[in-house]
Amino acid sequence: MFKNLFRVAVRNFRKDKAYTLLNLFGLTIGIGFSLLLIFYVLDELSFDRYNKKADRIYRIVAYINEPENHMKWASTQSPLGPELKKEYPDVEYSTRIAYADRVMYKKGDSKNYEEKIFYADSALFKIFTYEFLEGNPNTALDAPKSIVMTQSLAEKYFGKNRHVLGQSFENDHKDVYKITGVIKDVPKHSHLIFNALISASTLPPDYRANWGGFGGVYTYVLLKPNVDPKSFEKKLLALYDKFMAPIFAQYNIKIHYGVQPLTSIHLHSDFNGEPEEVGSMSYIYIFSAVALFMLLIACINYMNLTTARSARRAKEIGIRKVTGSTQGQLVAQFLLESVLLTIAALILSLGLVYLALPVFNNLSGKSISLASLINPQTLLILFLIVLFVGLLGGSYPAFYLSKFNPVSVLKGSLAKGSSNTTLRRVLVVAQFSISMTMLICTWVVYSQLKYVRTIDLGFIKDQMLTVPIDLPGNNSSKVLAFKNQVKQIAQVKSASTANSVPGGGLNFQLFSIEGKNGYTQKGVDCYDIDEDYLPTLGIRIVKGRNFTGATDTLRSIIVNEEMVKQFGWEEPLGKKVKFPGDTSNSYVEVVGVVKDFHQKSLYNPITPLLLFYRPNTNNVQIRLSASNISTAVSAVESVWKANFQDAPFQYKFLDQDFDSQYAADKKRGKIFVGFSVLTIIITCLGLLGLIAFTTEQRQKEISIRKVMGASLSGLAALIIRNFVFLVLLSCLIAFPVAWYFMHKWLDLFPYKEGLRPMTFILSALVVLLIAVLTVSFHTIKVALANPVKALRSE
Repeated sequence: MFKNLFRVAVRNFRKDKAYTLLNLFGLTIGIGFSLLLIFYVLDELSFDRYNKKADRIYRIVAYINEPENHMKWASTQSPLGPELKKEYPDVEYSTRIAYADRVMYKKGDSKNYEEKIFYADSALFKIFTYEFLEGNPNTALDAPKSIVMTQSLAEKYFGKNRHVLGQSFENDHKDVYKITGVIKDVPKHSHLIFNALISASTLPPDYRANWGGFGGVYTYVLLKPNVDPKSFEKKLLALYDKFMAPIFAQYNIKIHYGVQPLTSIHLHSDFNGEPEEVGSMSYIYIFSAVALFMLLIACINYMNLTTARSARRAKEIGIRKVTGSTQGQLVAQFLLESVLLTIAALILSLGLVYLALPVFNNLSGKSISLASLINPQTLLILFLIVLFVGLLGGSYPAFYLSKFNPVSVLKGSLAKGSSNTTLRRVLVVAQFSISMTMLICTWVVYSQLKYVRTIDLGFIKDQMLTVPIDLPGNNSSKVLAFKNQVKQIAQVKSASTANSVPGGGLNFQLFSIEGKNGYTQKGVDCYDIDEDYLPTLGIRIVKGRNFTGATDTLRSIIVNEEMVKQFGWEEPLGKKVKFPGDTSNSYVEVVGVVKDFHQKSLYNPITPLLLFYRPNTNNVQIRLSASNISTAVSAVESVWKANFQDAPFQYKFLDQDFDSQYAADKKRGKIFVGFSVLTIIITCLGLLGLIAFTTEQRQKEISIRKVMGASLSGLAALIIRNFVFLVLLSCLIAFPVAWYFMHKWLDLFPYKEGLRPMTFILSALVVLLIAVLTVSFHTIKVALANPVKALRSE
């Protein structure tokens, strides 16, 4: 029986090649591009799961509560890790991972500034899973001045296929490390990626014992089996009174720790100071929904296209029923055709995925490979897709067509068998609603990302070059010489020095700040600048003065408007700020107020800021003229080589560096745009199916109207008006859904453009235009046909 059903299916595919190809094309696009989204979702969900003990690994996070401020930090104090292992039986192992300074490393003629180098405790390799190529993981980080490299870093300095265990590795600070291990590169699905680890015992004892600072130290624990993390978290409350209250209680600051599962960090973390860019669970839900919607639209298309050709298969069904075929056999026939077509589409979609993967990886920033198709999880997904699309897409046509009355169809009438137009209209409304929702969301995302790129940030970021100077020793005289020589370049407008720039890292320190009722203890962002910094970056002074020279070093600070606002200073000039714990009665006072500027990204509101005068620091800002940027950069490089012969020249453009904070959302925005276009294309295919059905059923009516003198435009309007109503109905669904999700997404931004009514109206008009064009094409095609052919049977 199956063999006969298979033969009939193949014969039907060959008989009506146009519909078969159209169905195949729609299913291939729907399945292929939904697979790309499924791979994206699986990739995001796989973060940190390569660790064999991932279900027992937790990161300790800090909640810091000031009287008027609450902060959440991914980092903790350095002594916490050893204390947890020593005093808490629930902890099997603990480890700290701390940032190392950015310095230049060298081996022979190879010299480079290396980033992503951390200090770590020896227990790290007992907690996390890394594959050792050389060395002993149990002892690799025990001794001071030990370093474990990744394979890429080892090959960079020592070449490929060379054993480096026991060799030395030196930086320009004259620190010499012994290589005690080489591991395979950290998987990209990690929330923390490093190129090398230095033994934490290398750090000075006072750093390792400091309970007062949160200096980029990440603390992880491996809990013993069956330990409840919530119960363990409650036990950590005692640490405040024991170690932190003597430091922070006098400032009314409370601190407690949280326990965060390792596998939840990438998608669920909202803590400050993450070592890598985190994802967002909301996008997982959105992309999963889009993948499902694309499959649903593909199913709807198949239903509509199959029912559209019902007239062509009516006599076949009638004859088969007369000759003894049961309804069950006919249902099996149509379901088999649907499944076979889905399998063919799946095979073609895998080819489409193979061709589209490089573009998709570039668009999404992923490194998804076809090897992911081989694992059991993906094979199960492919099998479920065949069942979902094949059975769901074929179910309605199967039961709909198999119910045809054989007497009616053999007489040439389908009136009784074709009355179920309501379901098909519901399906088209669903298609329109999905397309319109995605179009609105895409428009909002694009507009918001454009807004954050074009909003007045309060400083000049274009044509701004930043050059870091990370050299050992006191280089203030060399930095000053470099800055002054750069100023002499014709294409340079101005130059300054500071230890941070907008978008860069900040110091967050506790200060005693003069207020209306005495001094208030509060943590405030701060960094050091020289007298040229504000003019170079175009930051306006709204009150008081700029720094003028060495006399400002010990006595003067500049604050931003938000600082003035939060502390209620009616007259900010002369207000005093003290360093906590300083008993010498020394202070600095406010000499100027700058207009608020966005030191952080637009994901963060502007916060109080203190600027200290420290000239000739380790970062030079160079404002270039708009013409001939490449020539200006080359001239700056020549000055660099004249002053710092042994150090490689490195630079960044401030606009690119600042905008990189929105890179993840920009990538996701592009994915939205691409898949919105694809959704609309697939929707058009579905429209073709419904229009084909409608016009085929009304062909004789259209022919009679044409013979009676109806115009072409009148015939088109007859069909179009029904679809205009369906588009308007879709607006009632799409508008509130899109508003809800985009309102939630925009809540991520303290500064946003908002939801504009015109975005919704234009999106509806785009969908309406596409619908009208699609309907018009097919309707006019039928109307132009010879009416004699349609009326011949009469």
